[in-house]
Amino acid sequence: MTTNTLIALVDGSAYSESVCHHAAWIAARNDWTVKIYHVMGRRDAVDQQDLSGAIRLGARSALLEKLSNLDAARAKLAHEHGRAILEDATSLIQKDGDIPVQTRLRQGDLVETITAKEDTADMIVIGKRGEAAGHAMDHLGSNLERILRASHKPVLIANRAFTQIETVLVAFDGGPSALKAVDYIARSPLFSGLKVSLVYAGKDTPEMRKSLDNAAATLKAGGFDPNTILETGEPEKVLARITANETHELLVMGAYGHSRVRSLLIGSTTTEMIRSCKVPVLIMR
Repeated sequence: MTTNTLIALVDGSAYSESVCHHAAWIAARNDWTVKIYHVMGRRDAVDQQDLSGAIRLGARSALLEKLSNLDAARAKLAHEHGRAILEDATSLIQKDGDIPVQTRLRQGDLVETITAKEDTADMIVIGKRGEAAGHAMDHLGSNLERILRASHKPVLIANRAFTQIETVLVAFDGGPSALKAVDYIARSPLFSGLKVSLVYAGKDTPEMRKSLDNAAATLKAGGFDPNTILETGEPEKVLARITANETHELLVMGAYGHSRVRSLLIGSTTTEMIRSCKVPVLIMR
């Protein structure tokens, strides 16, 4: 069942602006609503630690009252900060078009929150790195990897800056998720009018060429004129090179498959793939 809604996850990181622009692009092409989530971690909760035993009897009441007031002020400030993030995100998305936006401010674990709410959306958009990562280029957001493992919906991983998407590269290995990605592209208005290329990295066999031809036929039936690429080499290195050297603004890949891409979500291949690619990546389950 479709919901005509996507979930955009924002925080205080430099990637949140890119998340908003990618979410607006997706929503505008699909005629969807955007639900913006900002989830405050448990560290932002009011501190419940009991300090009474460390306070001398005569000063206990006054100091406990001050500590209580301080906790309340901290909690209020955290909520105000969260609301400001949501307001900024709403403004960014609506500047990109007449897009319905809803906001959600939650507290707790991000992955638990999204796992509970993902059935209310058709796609999730998240930044490649989170607030804590800053400009560290060698690390992905820890929440990103957890969401990729937990979510059953397509997840778009936004890179640092949004670029208008006109060409799409599809990582193809003949597996069920890759076939599902091809079918999704052929049917979804999100990809209508875009240029699509299929790329396979691995051993050249008659079976794989036939599978590529069948995938291309599916795309042609959807109105596309796909280009097919077959190269030997490790998938993450081939895809990183192609996206870096050629004009593809989006990489689409399945979560599981028959080749080394099968390691996606359960090994280092995915981490290396997402880290090395300079374009947003749409992960299909």
